[in-house]
Amino acid sequence: MVRAFFAELGRAIVLDERYQDAATALSGSGPAYVALFVDALTRAGVRQGLTRETAQMLVVQTLVGTAELIEATGQHPEQLVDAVTSPGGTTSAALAALEASGFRAAVAEAVAAAVQRAKELGS
Repeated sequence: MVRAFFAELGRAIVLDERYQDAATALSGSGPAYVALFVDALTRAGVRQGLTRETAQMLVVQTLVGTAELIEATGQHPEQLVDAVTSPGGTTSAALAALEASGFRAAVAEAVAAAVQRAKELGS
């Protein structure tokens, strides 16, 4: 009954209790990560001359479209990265800058910190 209720609100899954801290780190804290990313991209757009309203609209619509595409196709996100990255192009340059700044490592560290804190709070 509980699963059916939550399924009305979105996709619902049942997880073994040992995965609850990881699920909390992704889904519970995830909206804050995404909002921070949206804010960072929006601010970057403003620094490049766009109005805040335009930059945020572009970022949010890009995020929505990307999420919908990944969900609809079931493809691995890396496939989408490859599909929109031309050798030597703008996306390639941007991805190199993100990797050089430790983007993936920072995300992994953030999730690990959230899992650790969830464990502490659960004790």
